[in-house]
Order: sequence, then structure tokens, then C-alpha cells
Amino acid sequence: MKPLNECHILVTPASYGQHDVGLKRELEAVVGRVTYNETGRQLSSAQMAALLPGVDGCIAGLDTIDAAALAAADSLRVVARYGVGTDSVDLVAARARGIVVTNTPGANAGAVAELAVTFMLLLARPVLGAAAATRAGDWPRTSGLSLGGKTVGLIGFGAIGRKVSRLLSGFDCRVLVVDPSCDTERAAGLGATLVPLDELLATSDFVSLHTPVMPETRGMVDAAFLSRMKPGASLVNTARGELVDEAALYAALASGRLRGAALDVFVAEPPGADSPLLSLPNVIATPHMGAHTDSATTTMGRMALADCLAVLRGEEPVYRVA
Repeated sequence: MKPLNECHILVTPASYGQHDVGLKRELEAVVGRVTYNETGRQLSSAQMAALLPGVDGCIAGLDTIDAAALAAADSLRVVARYGVGTDSVDLVAARARGIVVTNTPGANAGAVAELAVTFMLLLARPVLGAAAATRAGDWPRTSGLSLGGKTVGLIGFGAIGRKVSRLLSGFDCRVLVVDPSCDTERAAGLGATLVPLDELLATSDFVSLHTPVMPETRGMVDAAFLSRMKPGASLVNTARGELVDEAALYAALASGRLRGAALDVFVAEPPGADSPLLSLPNVIATPHMGAHTDSATTTMGRMALADCLAVLRGEEPVYRVA
């Protein structure tokens, strides 16, 4: 086994150590070489393949680490995901090559939950448009909805969904939940009610997605799903773009059947200025920023660093995925 002080580490997230420079110092002090992603963007399979030769450990963002990229990894022993999702990593290919994959569950839950609730408030009240109009010298008469007393449906009740439910308790919202791994008592203990999907869609004023991408959830928000939503409801997605059929969502929004949508994630990132969804005035779009707060990025960085170094020392990581 190669000594830690001879190991080469690749760090791809641009926000690694952004709010705590000690993270970079700690890493650089114990390994032989560190390479940082200087592009400021998530890397493609080809870009990863060009960087991975000679790398022993990778602290990875949402970069594409598929079989083609891993084929170029001649000494890679660990991919420590800086975040919870692992859909950008080919876990089967990693296992076949004896590469350990870890993640950072719960580290960004509070940050993403806060953004989800912020989205609900912005969808309820025309704050962004009114602020822009006022700055331009206008003084528009605006009206909106109150979040208080509304019904919010959460699809997925993991760490993020549970935090969203807690935040919404301060608004006296009725919170409905769909999650096959959650039971009625657990949901009730967190102020939510477990219901069938059809009931959630038919009665929720806001539907917020908090489920990972799996075969059964990929593209789940399709035309049929959207047609079952309450007329005038809004969709919030801070999870993964692959959960949503974007063409179907565009149609539902353009027709006026849905009030609006707030999206922090897209199927293709960035979606491009020509994305039909970005042309709609009732869409709020942000650049996958849900996890990017000072506390969340620092916690993710520390968890990923700890597990990356553990594997390179020959120890079992705390948050092993594969």
C-alpha cells in the first residue's frame, strides 16, 4: 500500500475549502500531491479521464465518473463524493475495479431545505419581479399567496425532506409525505402525514421533490404526474433534474395549469439560454446552488476528506456507498 505522503489526490468541487481554508491545508499537509479543478465547473467523463491517471483518491463533485473515466484511473482507490447523490458515479464499474465510493449524507440537508422553502415563498409572492420593477423606477401593485395555511407535499422524507417539514411548521402548513421507507408514526412525529401519491398531488399547493434518482424515480414527474397535480399548484425541485420530464413540465406551465416552478437542478447542467423552461416568466431557475452555504460546504468537505484519507490508510470509511 502506498504511504499517504506519496498519494496524489484530485479535488474537483470548486467550493472545497472556500469557507474554511484549513481543509486545503490539512489535505496538503498529509498527502504528496493535490490537484484542484481550476475550471470552476463540473467535469465531463473525458475531462475526468484526462485527470485521473496517477490519482490515488478523488474528492468529487457532480462530475461524470463513468466507466470510461474510471478506465483511465490506473491507481485510484477511493472516490469520496462531496455530497449525498452518487448517480454521477458508475458504482458497478467502481466495484469491479476495487474502488471504494463514499458520500456525505446529511451534510447539506439544512442548506437544501432552506432553499426549498425559499423557493416556496418566492413562488407564493412575486418578490423577484416586483424588486426588478422597483429598481427600474416602476411602482407595481402586486398580489400573491400566503404560504401560511397551505398544503405542501414532499416526495421523499429523508434528511432534507424532514428538515423542510420542520421549517414549514413555523408557517402552519399542512405537510403531506410520500416515501415508501417512512411509516405513519415517524411522519406524524415530524408534523407530517403519510399519504398515497394521488392524494398528495390532488391536494398540495406546492409539491417539493426530495428523492434520489433511481430507476423507479427517473422521469417520474411526467405528463401524467403533472396532470394529477392540483390546478394552480407549484413544483419545487432541489433534488435532481433527472426526476422531471422537462418537456412535460414546460407544457404544464405554459398552459397555465401550474402556477409556477422553482428549479435548482436540470437534466443538462447548465441548461443553456435556449432552454424552453428558462423562457417562461413563471419559472425560477438557479444554478444547482442548494448545498452551497458556508456550513454545508465545510461539513461536506470535512466528511469527504476524512473518508478519503481513511481508505488511503487502509481503514474502513464511515460513509461507504460501494
